[in-house]
Amino acid sequence: MGKAYGIILKNKTKEVKKLNQILSVETPKKEKKKKKVKSGAPIEINNILKFFAVALLIFGVFMVGSGSYSMYIESKNTNNINKPTIYVEEISESEIKLQITHDKSLSKATYKWNDGEETEIDASGKKKVEETIQIPTGTNVLNVYAIDAAGQEVQYQATYTLQAEIGIELEVDGNNIKILANGKNELSYMTYRWDEEEEQRIEINSTQTEQTIEIPKGLHKLTVIVVDINNKTETKEQEIKGVTKPKLEVTTDGSSNFIINASDEEGIKRVEFIINETESYSLDLDKVYSLEQRKEFQYSYPLHDGENRLEVRVYNESGVSEVSKVMVNK
Repeated sequence: MGKAYGIILKNKTKEVKKLNQILSVETPKKEKKKKKVKSGAPIEINNILKFFAVALLIFGVFMVGSGSYSMYIESKNTNNINKPTIYVEEISESEIKLQITHDKSLSKATYKWNDGEETEIDASGKKKVEETIQIPTGTNVLNVYAIDAAGQEVQYQATYTLQAEIGIELEVDGNNIKILANGKNELSYMTYRWDEEEEQRIEINSTQTEQTIEIPKGLHKLTVIVVDINNKTETKEQEIKGVTKPKLEVTTDGSSNFIINASDEEGIKRVEFIINETESYSLDLDKVYSLEQRKEFQYSYPLHDGENRLEVRVYNESGVSEVSKVMVNK
């Protein structure tokens, strides 16, 4: 029986050894499996991060694309708001053709030279208008304006230079104005008018002329037209203020002083006088007297012994002058 127990124990010992071997073999495998789990965790996190990064990138591209598309749509809508088109063509050295077109009805169209008065073109309800315009001599700026029925406006500006074949100059001389005209060719005639009054015609038949006309009192517009033998025409307009000359009288009070009496409805601004062509004096009255005091002014100055040749000139507020010359013996 003891022998049998020993055999059983021996067999048990062998089984324990086998079990231990099995455990020793399985244990490393479990550890290795655990290590795989530990080393696999960062990989899964990286994959997740990459996924979100790609997702964010796709989202960002989508948002940028949507914004760009919106901007494109907005720009496209803005560009679809058409405006009238202005086209100007030079048809000769002195004429241009103005053309305004649109796909909608126009409401108004005008043009002007420099800062002058606007000329309106009949454009209401039309989609196309044309106008032939004369280029004035000298250097001038053309300003064109158009607006459609929807309120869309457009402006055009260009500078044109034309050498004149006829020259006109205006020179104010007191209550008169001198009209000086000259041409490359013989001048045929000249007309002039004040404001909208009837034209006055003057025959010339020469390459130059000088005409003097009286300025009416107040502010008026003078229009002068000169035509040469080739029917070339030049026009000049100018606003001119007509004023009366000051009244001036120079006397003496016997044999001691000469007396200057001057009056003007605008007021005497300055008095100048010369004695014997050597002594000259100037009085700026506007620096001393009020306007009312200067409407009638008197001034006296001692005479020299012997001959006194006096030349007196007075100016009013508009710069119009009057002169008087006298000789007095003391």
